[in-house]
Amino acid sequence: MTQQPPSQLPDATQDLAALWANARRLHPIYADMAREFAIEVPACPDLEAGTETPGRESVEQAQQWLNEIDEKVQVHQLRQFLQTSSCMDVDCLIDLLQHCLHKNPKTDSVRDKIDFLLVQYFSQIAPTDMKDDDADLESVARGLAPVLGDVEVKPPVWLNALHRVLDSAQRCRSLDELLHGGVLEQGRKAKAQAAELFYMPIALVAFTRFGYLMRRVFFRLMHEDLNHVLEGLNELDEKGIETIDCRRAQFSPQEPIIRLRMICQSWKVMFQAEYSSGQPLRMLVDLRASIDAALGRDSATPNNSGSPAKTSSVKQGPSLAESAKKAARVKGAAASAGDFVKPAAIPEVASAGNPTQTGAVVDEVPEFEISAEAPQWNPNSES
Repeated sequence: MTQQPPSQLPDATQDLAALWANARRLHPIYADMAREFAIEVPACPDLEAGTETPGRESVEQAQQWLNEIDEKVQVHQLRQFLQTSSCMDVDCLIDLLQHCLHKNPKTDSVRDKIDFLLVQYFSQIAPTDMKDDDADLESVARGLAPVLGDVEVKPPVWLNALHRVLDSAQRCRSLDELLHGGVLEQGRKAKAQAAELFYMPIALVAFTRFGYLMRRVFFRLMHEDLNHVLEGLNELDEKGIETIDCRRAQFSPQEPIIRLRMICQSWKVMFQAEYSSGQPLRMLVDLRASIDAALGRDSATPNNSGSPAKTSSVKQGPSLAESAKKAARVKGAAASAGDFVKPAAIPEVASAGNPTQTGAVVDEVPEFEISAEAPQWNPNSES
């Protein structure tokens, strides 16, 4: 039997015992997040005390406590916390997902957290030797069964847009093409335009597969760029060149090759951890361009004016919004045509400047984009 979309599941607030049990499991996680990000919220005494059978008022206070922290923890902070916290395991991810899936209303922030948590969960339970071709909808649906139940794998036509975006991503030849070629923008539009249809079980499976495969493309290109940079540094060294102009990568106009090699080796260690905060991706892209320029190579990276390189565009079929609206009318899906939202604005990429400055925090941080929301890496740091 196919499970209903989480937005149509029975109201969890009717079962006080289940709500309280879930709140108790989430309490140490949310308390750690509150400490990690200096979030000040009034404590919930019964949760602190571990009360076994509280009254309705205590259960409501616990839900309010969780919701207040939810509202203040942003998506990029959740990523950072999951990457660094020792208490996060598969069971904790399931608890977080169940909590988020039953939240109402489902804001863009809630949607993005669900999207990230599903990809993170599948990444943790997927076989380490899984190949891209093996990550089909059936295998992803099986992996998500503890969260979504049994899902009928019959994707509606409007989800085909995700295949087009993945095809373009897999054709990218460098990290720069992926970050600045329009592929990521198409992926964000697909998620935003799905609106309430995003919460259909088959859509959650499809977006999880999409995010998982995009993550693999991202890290493959990142490591290829890093190897390209290290090979270029070796070639410069063999030519007897000791310094190069690396101002576009926020280094000096006469940056020593030996120092760049040491920095890249430290990046290699940093890049072993997925989504570690403050990854110097823009600097890696620009460093590759600087080394190619020093070697007299043609580079696919942007020029100093910041204009993006040309790359293969995503083939445009019917817009996801139009297709999804049609699906909603024909199949009686959860959202009506008037519920569809416009694509979220794309945050500005952090400009090259003082690498120690950190920009203001905004509500949404794209998963694979260098932006001012995450702390930037300081090349002069002792660490």
